[in-house]
Amino acid sequence: MKLEGGIAEAIGGTPLIRLERLFAKKPFEVYGKLEWMNPGGSAKDRPALSMLREAIRRGDITKDTVVIESSSGNLAISLAQLCCYMGIRFICVVDPRTTEQHKQIIRSFHGEIDLVTEPDKETGEFLPARIRRVQELLHQWPQAYWTNQYSNPDNYRAHADTTMREIGEQLGAVDYLFCAVSSCGTIRGCMEYIRSQNWSTQIVAVDAVGSVIFGGEKGPRKFPGMGAGITPGLYRPGLADQVVNVSDEECVRGCRSLVRREAILAGASSGGVISAVNRLAEMIPAGSVCAAILPDRGERYLSTVYSDAWVRQELGLDLCSPMEAKA
Repeated sequence: MKLEGGIAEAIGGTPLIRLERLFAKKPFEVYGKLEWMNPGGSAKDRPALSMLREAIRRGDITKDTVVIESSSGNLAISLAQLCCYMGIRFICVVDPRTTEQHKQIIRSFHGEIDLVTEPDKETGEFLPARIRRVQELLHQWPQAYWTNQYSNPDNYRAHADTTMREIGEQLGAVDYLFCAVSSCGTIRGCMEYIRSQNWSTQIVAVDAVGSVIFGGEKGPRKFPGMGAGITPGLYRPGLADQVVNVSDEECVRGCRSLVRREAILAGASSGGVISAVNRLAEMIPAGSVCAAILPDRGERYLSTVYSDAWVRQELGLDLCSPMEAKA
């Protein structure tokens, strides 16, 4: 059994474009890595392919295997697509923050949704509850395999071997890398590659307000895909030189500005990355070259990030105000 050819060959090699309109007045350059142009619509295609390929190579996945994962949405889509291509069963454990669009896409690839409706009683977080449900499913299905994005080294190796290597091949040793964090796979892989090349790149982790990954105070988060309620297994001290915690509002404003100035319809985490660049703009030396990884596409957030009614109701933000019009 192999995972080669077909849709798998379209993963990676995403465009890297200069965001010259969004940052036209800044004395530095910012390049956006358009990960939403992967076939599954996000950066998660890369680790999904890596984790499945390596598990097949080890013999952990066969034609009779049931692949199981806990995901807020994007990795589940990536795994569902690849498992569909291979003709094997996939079950994804999600929670109420996963958007209806994400769930519909997973089902379209014949993935199965297992919804955890209540958070973990001890921590108040959904992630521990999702992982507990994964363990229950593993007992139900003796031939099941958990890709385990939170601790699987094949997750971050995918980004070391492809994502950061691609950036380096096009831009060289960038001065700044802005990367949203959740499982820590992307940022750890990029960090490993940067350190292996002895670059002096400043790695900026973009985390959500309310996330505990870098020791922040736990709090509610509206958007899936960025931040975590527990420290992922892939986390290591020294992953980032700086950490910028962005709010839900900043994610929305960043997304809206990305569309308005660059005609790029990206997901909530991408908006957070753009807001982080703006937050540090006064500290970035003139002439610097910055790479910003834009993780996923925005169609999955049409009912949230791009819905004026939702933003007004959930965040109390009036996007029709004069202030927003000038942003």
